[in-house]
Amino acid sequence: MLRVDDVDDPVPGPGEVLVAVKACGICGSDLHALRFGEQLVAVAREANAPMTFDPNRDFVMGHEFSAEVVELGPDTAGAPVGLGDLVCCLPLAITSSGVEPVGAYSNIYNGGYAELMRLTAAICLPVPNGLDHRRAALTEPMAVGRHAVARSGVGPKESAIVLGAGPVGLAVVAELRRLGVEAIVVSDYSTRRRAVATAMGASTTVDPAHDDPYDAWQQAGGHGSLVVFDAIGVPGSLSIATRLAPAMSRVCVVGSCMELDSFRPLVAQAKQLTVIYSFAYEPIEFNDTLRAIAEGEIDVAPMITGVCGIDGVPAAFDALGRPEEHVKILVEPGGPASPVPITV
Repeated sequence: MLRVDDVDDPVPGPGEVLVAVKACGICGSDLHALRFGEQLVAVAREANAPMTFDPNRDFVMGHEFSAEVVELGPDTAGAPVGLGDLVCCLPLAITSSGVEPVGAYSNIYNGGYAELMRLTAAICLPVPNGLDHRRAALTEPMAVGRHAVARSGVGPKESAIVLGAGPVGLAVVAELRRLGVEAIVVSDYSTRRRAVATAMGASTTVDPAHDDPYDAWQQAGGHGSLVVFDAIGVPGSLSIATRLAPAMSRVCVVGSCMELDSFRPLVAQAKQLTVIYSFAYEPIEFNDTLRAIAEGEIDVAPMITGVCGIDGVPAAFDALGRPEEHVKILVEPGGPASPVPITV
């Protein structure tokens, strides 16, 4: 259950800075944490990556953030950031006992749905080129798309079908366009999200209720080998992706399915498909994604459709379940008590 409450201000420890949150995006994994918290812990255990996170205890979400440094903790001499700097940071804390998530799946480090956070000073990144706090906050989700495209191995002379035009799918589209991939077909039921996909670089969009994305790719003069990205992550979406993919091609799964799923392996086997899974990103990809946004290589503005204050987070979660209303809502402390549309 989501609850808005007052908590003690965090105090920066050795090697940490205290930051005031400027903007924090609401991520699909936050929606998953609310609904599937215990399953996430079980999945981590299965993947040999056990969590200390307890979803039955209080935690503050939010891992797509930009923030201003307001206090330097002990032992931060030589840190790459100083007081007043606008920063982004990997949603991780480097501690004496190891690495701890920040915001996502942590009972120790609160996330960006708060006024203040503590971050590891050494891995904070000053936001360059005067980039505004709203665009900077999308560094994290855009890095997810960047990593998926890198994992897929897609090149400029190839083509792509992206299933799903939520934030993850749109991040994939933006990175494909940045790399020079020309034929990018996006499939989504939402009229609004298809329009945003076009603004982010899709060459063709289709409503799968009426049109087949593979046919649309062929009709648009698709060339080269084809990579299909499953950016939906619901039961059945992998089956759709393997059905669409032509023989000897690749499927990259980037949407996170939290439920048990099934598909017919012989379809993928008979086509000799390569199925690749992608999760999160590498630190160097995160760093360079911030640079790419700041230098205008990626325009994230079309994705940002709304803003709310901390009090508006529960209503924002509800609104994101209605795809025609919003794509990405940013939480800004002091913002409106319910999500309002914005143009960045």
